[in-house]
Amino acid sequence: MASVGYRQLEFDGLHGRVYLSAGSGSAAERPVFVLVHGIGVSHRYLARLHARLARSGPVCSIDLPGFGPNPKPGRQLSVGDFAAFIAKALQACGIASCVFVGHSMGVQFGLELARTHPGLVSRLVLMGPVVDMFRRQVVRQALALGLDMLLEPPSANFAVITDYVRCGPRWYLTELPVMMAYQTEERILQAAVPVLIIRGSRDPVAGRRWCQLLAERAANGRLVEIAGQGHVVQHGAAAQVTQAILEFSDEGTAVLGQRT
Repeated sequence: MASVGYRQLEFDGLHGRVYLSAGSGSAAERPVFVLVHGIGVSHRYLARLHARLARSGPVCSIDLPGFGPNPKPGRQLSVGDFAAFIAKALQACGIASCVFVGHSMGVQFGLELARTHPGLVSRLVLMGPVVDMFRRQVVRQALALGLDMLLEPPSANFAVITDYVRCGPRWYLTELPVMMAYQTEERILQAAVPVLIIRGSRDPVAGRRWCQLLAERAANGRLVEIAGQGHVVQHGAAAQVTQAILEFSDEGTAVLGQRT
């Protein structure tokens, strides 16, 4: 695996960090995989996926403003604000096009990036997408997250919980209404690129009916379910998720798992 280096970035007073693996040999000819986390967390719960994808191509993981080690902004950021930051980060790193891989709220950032900067995104991978329109209440989302912690391996819970502590309740609660208000089911209609949706078969946050609906609404969408996994599917089943992403990236038609 190629080594991981990082860069700290600042745009318009917002601070972020990118973690880069260049790939090696013929792997460097693949498209860049860009990995983006969800609310409250950081690149750490994407690390296993990053490492595996880096065996096959260049990878860029991003810690967004207010999350991970980055200072908290002085105002609420919209999904569009995060997407604009990602676009600037990719441009600063010389990335002209990518396969965008987002998890949870990172799905929303990817959809917005594809909508506002279509040239930057060639394909979208949406893992555990939120917010499930059949469960669009804060209490139900909180209960689903609590249930999911019973399904995840201890290492996943450790990464998530310690990142929640770093994020802090103020910033989490500042951005929670932004996540809840974003209508993923409408935005996906505007995605003009192929879309792969990945969910763990036991994910209580992103239900199967919801993920099927998104796959059907995408212009070129498909759904893969990873058996026995919860919401943090990229950590518990990094090998299976990597294989699905690589097949989607290379062929655009054949993917593993259960498909709609």
